[in-house]
Amino acid sequence: METRPPVPPFNQASARQKVRMAEDAWNTRDPDRVVLVYTQDTRWRNRAEFPCGREAVREFLVRKWAKELDYRLIKELWAFTENRIAVRFAYEWHDDSGQWFRSYGNENWEFNEQGFMQRRFASINDLPIAATDRAFHWPLGRRPDDHAGLSDLGL
Repeated sequence: METRPPVPPFNQASARQKVRMAEDAWNTRDPDRVVLVYTQDTRWRNRAEFPCGREAVREFLVRKWAKELDYRLIKELWAFTENRIAVRFAYEWHDDSGQWFRSYGNENWEFNEQGFMQRRFASINDLPIAATDRAFHWPLGRRPDDHAGLSDLGL
């Protein structure tokens, strides 16, 4: 059976690695790539949406990134247990009118034995910001290793 390392049980290093891998994947804004880390029957809560299954998640991500333009995300490990990881995150994006937002949130993840995410519960709040208040300025794609994380940015 296929695996998606690192696999549970997690330790500090493997949990941090899993978080960074998720951040990197989401920063591609490629729904077809991102859904491959979830089980076929994955269950989500994202704000007030409850997609179930990879295809529903893919459709959700297509809609998300059609609305959230120039999306840049930073995730940070908050806590972990054997097969669960909690993260906090912030991302910046703008809508089609040019209004910038910083979205803050928390996610709780649960993984199967093969390292695929089977459950994702996200709570997210959006804060309108001025373009001059943006803090995430790297080129679209993966956040550079030398770019500050959330704690370093005071977020």
